[in-house]
Amino acid sequence: MSDVARVQRPPLGIRLMRAVQKEPDWEAMTAGELVTLREAVNRKRSSPMARLITGFPDRGAVIEWREVALPGRRLKVRVYRPRNGSAGLPLVIHVHGGGFVGTAVQSDWVNSHVAARLPAVVVSVEHRLLDPDTPLSAAVADGWDVLLHVERHAAQWGVDPERIAVFGESTGSVVAALAAIRARRSGPPLRAQVLVNPAVDLTAAGFEHPSMRRYADSPTLTMAQMRLFRRLAVPPGADARVMSPLYADDLDGLAPALVVVPTLDPVADHGRCYAERLRAAGTSARLTEYPGATHAFLSTPGVVPQAKAARAEVLEFLRETLITD
Repeated sequence: MSDVARVQRPPLGIRLMRAVQKEPDWEAMTAGELVTLREAVNRKRSSPMARLITGFPDRGAVIEWREVALPGRRLKVRVYRPRNGSAGLPLVIHVHGGGFVGTAVQSDWVNSHVAARLPAVVVSVEHRLLDPDTPLSAAVADGWDVLLHVERHAAQWGVDPERIAVFGESTGSVVAALAAIRARRSGPPLRAQVLVNPAVDLTAAGFEHPSMRRYADSPTLTMAQMRLFRRLAVPPGADARVMSPLYADDLDGLAPALVVVPTLDPVADHGRCYAERLRAAGTSARLTEYPGATHAFLSTPGVVPQAKAARAEVLEFLRETLITD
């Protein structure tokens, strides 16, 4: 480990948040306690005061909730459009992180900025969250079905079906990466995939990466949280490799990827290894690391300064892949 890595500390705002929060007992959490925690966390993330941490939306974007009819269910999505938008805009399907907690609202800052400045229509999937009866495959299905729905009804959504990108954060990066793999096989063709602090190894080996051990007690993601996440994501008897993009058989010919890795993150090596695998398979992959940034930093720009640079990089990458011919 380099001298720089040794002296890295989380941003002050993150340290203060950690100091005032009581850490739940993740290993002993019951289904009922998980639901209670989820409701409390998502109320907090959706409150006006949370904007001080999650960031204020770009005024150049209009934000609304919509409901889409998917096979066997209806699902909410959060839609971001440029205030002075037009038809035929690029489409960005976004999937928020959190795993067993989380809401699209927590990503208003980055998504509204992308919508206003690219410009594009950003559709953020309010996917089903993990619990003992809802494995990760449900969120994966939600992300894929929303992608197909909007692509097939492109005119109604005012988007160009030939210019589509997927964009995931943390758990959402698993959904986005798996969608990119599936799209290569069956369409629709994707122009880009953006994976921010991706957790792409849900096998037991995922806990053996050096970053997982080094940052097992990081302030925004701990080893105990990851163990609960894996237990809920992959039910007993299920093949964890199916939900682990890192172990996909063929990663050739996928949409170009931007992999964003905060260095103070247990799953930092997941992103590094996935970028390496993409490149080895012949898929273009840009890996960018943000020293001193913590997991989920793109959703906490109010306390992690590096979020602004990452947002600018995401925007530029999407501009290169969706706008520039």
